[in-house]
Amino acid sequence: MKRFATIVTLAALVLLAVFLLYPLALVLDASIRIDGTGGLTFANYATIVKSRYYLGSIGNSLLAAALATALACAISIPLAFCLARIDVPGRALLLTLATLPLVLPSFVSAYALVLFFGHAGVVTTALRGIGIPIGSIYGLPGIVIVFTLTLYPYVVMPVLAGFQAVDASMEEAARNLGGSQPYVIRTVLLPIVMPAILAGGLLVFVEALENFGVPAVLAEDRPFLAVDIFKLFAGESDANPAAAGALSVLLIACTALTLLVQRHYLGKRRFSTSARSAPAKLPLTPGLRLVAAIMSWGIVIVSLLPFTAVLMVSVLRFRGPVLTWELGLVNYATLLSGSYRPLLNTLTLASIAAVATMLIGAPIGYVVARHRTRLSGLLDFVGMVPFAVSGTILAIGLIIAFNSGPLILTGGWLILVIAYVVRKLPFAIRSSSAIVHQLDPSLEEASINLGVSPIRTFATLTVPLMASGLVGGLVLVWITAASELSATIVLYASGWVTTTVVMYHAIEGTGAGLAAAAAAVLILVTAIPLLLVNRRISKQETTVI
Repeated sequence: MKRFATIVTLAALVLLAVFLLYPLALVLDASIRIDGTGGLTFANYATIVKSRYYLGSIGNSLLAAALATALACAISIPLAFCLARIDVPGRALLLTLATLPLVLPSFVSAYALVLFFGHAGVVTTALRGIGIPIGSIYGLPGIVIVFTLTLYPYVVMPVLAGFQAVDASMEEAARNLGGSQPYVIRTVLLPIVMPAILAGGLLVFVEALENFGVPAVLAEDRPFLAVDIFKLFAGESDANPAAAGALSVLLIACTALTLLVQRHYLGKRRFSTSARSAPAKLPLTPGLRLVAAIMSWGIVIVSLLPFTAVLMVSVLRFRGPVLTWELGLVNYATLLSGSYRPLLNTLTLASIAAVATMLIGAPIGYVVARHRTRLSGLLDFVGMVPFAVSGTILAIGLIIAFNSGPLILTGGWLILVIAYVVRKLPFAIRSSSAIVHQLDPSLEEASINLGVSPIRTFATLTVPLMASGLVGGLVLVWITAASELSATIVLYASGWVTTTVVMYHAIEGTGAGLAAAAAAVLILVTAIPLLLVNRRISKQETTVI
């Protein structure tokens, strides 16, 4: 098994070195050069440390990410438990709706909410007109709310898989010793699924930390790290590649510190179970089952508030930039009168990227969870770097690296897929490793002792046991790749415009209604296959139980 782990580790490190570390090195080289291209200097970092503006930017970003992570975990853990262990009515639909927030680009959600709850939003204005004072959604509270409502599925999906992978005998033993159900949940189930909770929480934290769309819409004058990096790299009036590179290094450092804390916690504890039997649904009274259903549906319905805003905006008329309450399908007519190519490009690129990401990420997740060596630790760290790096920075690095020389990738679809795979690889690694933490190594050892090769053991034994986490990771990668903007806006060529690019250009202009209509279509085409997949999974679980 060590040979298999070594091969996977070395192959993954080579891949990440070529398509991640090398492009980033070209970009980050500017952080230690005068004006980004001159002689070596550390003055760029000194400027940031001495600047109250940039220190405030870092502080605001860390605070927003931490608050969003705490709130996302607070609503996701009980929701995941209900979906995994309680017979909640409409479970397949509920799971699909809980996944949908990741489909909608966060900047579209933020903008749609501004149209309703901004300083002059239609809801804000209407409430003030009848004497009900209400603040706007701008500022840190609004940013945290949008992050929480759009990112909490990152926690739901791995934690759901974690609860489903717990061996039923663990609970039975605890109850036989006199433990009540709440006591068993607190002292047995939650500690066992802690790797999944930490994995999802880490994804929320770093996604919120590197997101520039939501702060760009809602922050007003409050500085945020990702927004500053985007502005400094995007070629605006204050373009400064040296400062942007230095800020990028600090962003990576924040994520690296978070990852090290997580690894330190997991390294001191054991979470594996034998996974011989799946846990059954809890036999609740009708009253408790109703409470669980109300809580689950309540969380999901509240999280769909940005969706409701987008769908409403898509069927309302605009008078110039002003939103009115007049209903109409003008936005859809304008959208459908154009080309269907952006939607087709989105689905094609997202599908290719999702499959490729899971094929690469599943073995990596297995190795970093099962084989704790310095080399696998390095792989775990490097594998999480993409999530800490702004998509804009990675895209610029890919352009610099592969716009000339022996390997030219710019201008085609492959560079977009590479960017998506590299960016979404942490999803696959974390969702896979979280499940592996709960699998008893003795199962694989027994298979190898019977003469089955390590590679075949991994493919025929470990992968099926990881199935729930792999399916969750695949769905997660697919829907987030479909809504990817930061890398796409830099890398796309004329023949590979995606739906998110159409939305971005529409919002940048005066086409908020067109952007909302495009978002609604993306939601529809994504929700249907998600619903079918979740129904099939629910039927399989019912059959097994």
